[in-house]
Formats: sequence, structure tokens, C-alpha cells
Amino acid sequence: MIDQILQQQGGFYGTDQTKKNDALGKDAFLKLLVTQLQHQDPLNPLDDKEFIAQLAQFSSLEQMTNVADGIKALTEKTAQQDMLSAVNYIGKNVTASGSTMTKIGNATTPVFFTLSDTAATVYANVYDDNNNLIRTEKFTSMQAGEFQFTWDGTDYNGQMVPNGQYHVYFGAESPTGSAVFVDTEVSGTITGLEQSNGATYFQLADGRKINFNDIRKVVQPMVSDQD
Repeated sequence: MIDQILQQQGGFYGTDQTKKNDALGKDAFLKLLVTQLQHQDPLNPLDDKEFIAQLAQFSSLEQMTNVADGIKALTEKTAQQDMLSAVNYIGKNVTASGSTMTKIGNATTPVFFTLSDTAATVYANVYDDNNNLIRTEKFTSMQAGEFQFTWDGTDYNGQMVPNGQYHVYFGAESPTGSAVFVDTEVSGTITGLEQSNGATYFQLADGRKINFNDIRKVVQPMVSDQD
């Protein structure tokens, strides 16, 4: 019945809109139901069971719409609360998972990496922001544990590259040739924050950005006594 009325009222709702939206909104559904009642044959009125079924369908549609609205409102409220909570991190030193380096002049920020097992060879592959491989460094005979990688800011030709953001990815092999897991971390001082696509990001003093969910450690900076 509703489909028949929808076809009859095609000019009212518009064919384009019907194509764009497979599911009717609750307001449109209610208008269709009222229109159906207005155009029913007095000698052959709508069956009670069918009418009750359509009312139940409308009630279900309204409930789903209300649930969707509630989830949206909850998501927005959660994002606002995360933003307010994140403000407390400004000025603090953090350690987070990541492998981004910032090059400023002749200096680059370090990346810390941890080997899960003894490695016969470890490769540190440096990429620019366009995902171009510009440098590879090789290390040998490294024990399991944490290490610091500090890139000198040069490419394969020994030329100093422009300032900016770079990324390092590690590959490691054990003495038997099997892969060794490598975990990477970055650290810095939080100076700002922003939200993008529902996620909260911190900006470090050197310009790097880290996701709120990637933070592993937070430390309050030491305040020296000037007295």
C-alpha cells in the first residue's frame, strides 16, 4: 500500500530523492500513511491488521531514528570531553608509539626502537613525506632491548635534505633468518592539540603530531628551583 501511494505521489517526493534515499524518514513515512488513509476506498477501507502493522512499522522507524540521533549526540559529547581532558596534557612530556622524525637544520629528533629478540641485521629505512625512500642504514649483531636511532639528515648521496617531517621504518632478522619484531616510540613536549575526524591529536614542540590513543607515558616536566 505504501509503495503504491509513493508511486502515485512521485511528483510530491521527487524521483531523484527516492533514488538517493532507499529508506524513508519518519516524517515522510507518516505523510505517506496519512495520504494512504485519505485516498482509501470507502467501500473497501484499509484492513485493521494491515493498518496496525504499518503503525508498528512507523514506531520501529521512529525508534531507530531516535537511537541514531542518540548515538550521534553521545559521540559528539565524548569528543568534547576528550578535548577538555586533552588540554591537561599541554606542557607535559609524553612518549607515544610512532616513527616520525623532524629535521630542523642539522638536527633531527630521535626515534626509539625495541628489538624483541637478538638480531643479526637491522635496517633503518628513512622515507620523506611523499613516501620516497631516501636513506637506508644497516646495523649488525644487536641484542634484544631498546635503542635510539638518530638520523644525520642526509640522503643516499650524503646530501643534506630539506627541513620537515620524515619517517623511519625498521626491518630486523635473527641469526637464523627469521623476522624480529621491532617496536618504535617517539617522545616530546606537547604544545597544542586539535581534533580531526573524531580523533584528538597532540602537537609536539618540534611540529610532530601524535594521536591521543598512541600515548604510552606522560611525565610532568621538572621545574628547577630559581631561589
